[in-house]
Amino acid sequence: MRSSKGFSVRTIVAIGIGAALFIVLARFGSIPTGIANTNLQTNYAILALFALLYGPWAGLLIGLIGHTLADLISYGAPWFSWVIASGIAGLLYGLFNRGARIEEGQFGIKEIIRFNIGQIIANAVSWFVAAPVLDILIYAEPGDKVFTQGLVAGGLNILVVAVLGTLLAAAYAKTRTKRGSLTREA
Repeated sequence: MRSSKGFSVRTIVAIGIGAALFIVLARFGSIPTGIANTNLQTNYAILALFALLYGPWAGLLIGLIGHTLADLISYGAPWFSWVIASGIAGLLYGLFNRGARIEEGQFGIKEIIRFNIGQIIANAVSWFVAAPVLDILIYAEPGDKVFTQGLVAGGLNILVVAVLGTLLAAAYAKTRTKRGSLTREA
């Protein structure tokens, strides 16, 4: 069943659940780095997994909604440059993994390499470029500060998604039935 916007009910529910998990992990699953307003965030592993499973548009919306609400809860107002960067990350995680067959139980070495190359590019674009540039354009923040924050956040997100995201995706794939693995008894 599809909604009028083209999303299936399953995808809409996944966006809600993904955003909720993003918020909870942003609030309770982050570790301060010592760099102002920059934490090791476990929520990007969930964002990458949901984008892998439900596609780029779900990843975009989970990143935008989850980050906006997490900022509202934690800081009282969203920091839109980083909200947008989270949306970009979710979109790119999904785009780079289109055609992945994780639902069919396929997440071997080839898929792990593809997933990680995609997430490295997505995080680099989002945190090394988009977040700092938007910080400068929207908030007139000093360039040296925001590029340092972006490099730390991006590097940590790459690490988190490489470790936790890969483990979550591999574990999920193991729960799926591989095509052709069932045989019919006579």
